[in-house]
Amino acid sequence: MSYAATRRAREIAIRLALGAGRVDTVRLLLGQGVRLVVAGLIIGGLAAAGLTRLLEGILYQVTATDPLTFAAVAAILAGVATAACFEPARKAMSIDPMEALRHE
Repeated sequence: MSYAATRRAREIAIRLALGAGRVDTVRLLLGQGVRLVVAGLIIGGLAAAGLTRLLEGILYQVTATDPLTFAAVAAILAGVATAACFEPARKAMSIDPMEALRHE
C-alpha cells in the first residue's frame, strides 16, 4: 500500500489541488486496501477450509472447523491489514499538492 500511495502521489496532489477533501482521498486509498484485504480473507478462508483435514491431527482441544477460531483470526487479520493501509494513506495526505506537482 505504501508503494501504491507513493506511485499515486501526483494523482493525489491533483485531486487535492482541484478541491477533493482529505477525508475523501483517504477513503479512496483505504477502499483500495480494504478490497485487497477482503479478497485475501476470502481466498485464505477457502484455503483454510480446504486444509482442515491436514490440520485435524495437530490441533488440541479445538476442532478443525471451529467457526469461532476462523472468525477471530479473520477479524484480527482484517484489523491489522486495515491499520497497515491507513498509515500510507495518512502519509499521502501530508503531501503538499504544489510540491508534488512541481516535483515531476
